[in-house]
Amino acid sequence: MFDVTVAPAQGTFDFEPAREPGAYAALVREIGEDGAGEVRGVFWSETCARLQLFRTLSLAQHHGKIAREAHSLKSAAGTFGYVRLAALALRLEKTAETLGETEFRDLLDRMDAAYAAARAQEPQG
Repeated sequence: MFDVTVAPAQGTFDFEPAREPGAYAALVREIGEDGAGEVRGVFWSETCARLQLFRTLSLAQHHGKIAREAHSLKSAAGTFGYVRLAALALRLEKTAETLGETEFRDLLDRMDAAYAAARAQEPQG
């Protein structure tokens, strides 16, 4: 008989693609290259600020604000096709009230990594 190890469900997010390439092209078709580029620039700066904000908030005292910020991040990341970041933000949104501090910090680390992976997959030029 074989011993089988099953990966925990939380690791599922690590297999989501960091970026869905067609999402940005669809946005360009809707609002044009210049508009899409400007909106994406705002997304990057707001996302960086939001990820830093999460690290300053106490989970016990600010779970409602954390959930709202995660919801906003999920929506914005989805618009640009950053699948992994959107999935992790959804998880934070849905579990902010019940997460333990260690789980919260682990999730933030994963979100930081998903953000970095999305940036790395951006076309250069």
